[in-house]
Amino acid sequence: MSVKDFFGLNELPFNNSPDIKFFYKSKEHEEIIKRLVYAIENNKGLVTVIGQIGTGKTTLARLILDEFDTDSYEVALIIVVHSEVTSEWILKKLIMQLGVDEIPTDKPSMLSKLYQKLSSLMESGKKVVIMFDEAQMLKNKDVMEELRGILNFETETGKLINFVLFGMPELEDNLRLDEPLRQRVAMRFLLKPFDLQAVKVYIEHRLKVAGAKIIFFSDNAIKGVYRHSGGIPRVINTICDNAMFEAYLVKSETIDEKIIEQVAVDLGL
Repeated sequence: MSVKDFFGLNELPFNNSPDIKFFYKSKEHEEIIKRLVYAIENNKGLVTVIGQIGTGKTTLARLILDEFDTDSYEVALIIVVHSEVTSEWILKKLIMQLGVDEIPTDKPSMLSKLYQKLSSLMESGKKVVIMFDEAQMLKNKDVMEELRGILNFETETGKLINFVLFGMPELEDNLRLDEPLRQRVAMRFLLKPFDLQAVKVYIEHRLKVAGAKIIFFSDNAIKGVYRHSGGIPRVINTICDNAMFEAYLVKSETIDEKIIEQVAVDLGL
């Protein structure tokens, strides 16, 4: 019998993959999504979403992808995988994401091609939204200057492109590499860790999505999860996933505070 079968679940509820199905949309998340949609609908240009490691930035970015009608919006998500990206890499990625077939090799031609594509999309009635995940990796001053330059693409009716940067707190330091760009941040959102009540609802939500008939984490166990996780969703998942396995090993159908404390010790928390 597996852990999943032992607890009568359809699937394991606390994996750390960015599965939209398990996303718990807190009041804070709902507020951020509403404000992000407002910023993009009104072509505000540059928006940042800042959060610590594990606060759900990537999942939120993926969720926002589904908020926009593809008939009216051209939306793309670019994941920055390392800190050595160049302005040329950014340009090439943008052009590729917007579906341009023939990508020039020199920078001036790439900029021209990008402008033509953005103008064409605007003429067809589409707003363009490019989201960057792990944007704290953008540490090159040339990259920041390039983003600012692209934000200058506009017509008398408004900007041709919107950028949403999802990143850790050091993103704000990176933006200072180009002060004019930092000053163009139209809206800034901060993803905060959950409080105790939100942790409780979060755990219950994920259990129900996974098919749980009962909530088998005791109230004291949930308090322990909150205490050791600091309200960070990724750490909550890690603690709860390990706790379920420990409970399965000792055949305990309830997860109590003692199991949480043992898991916290094992994880070095």
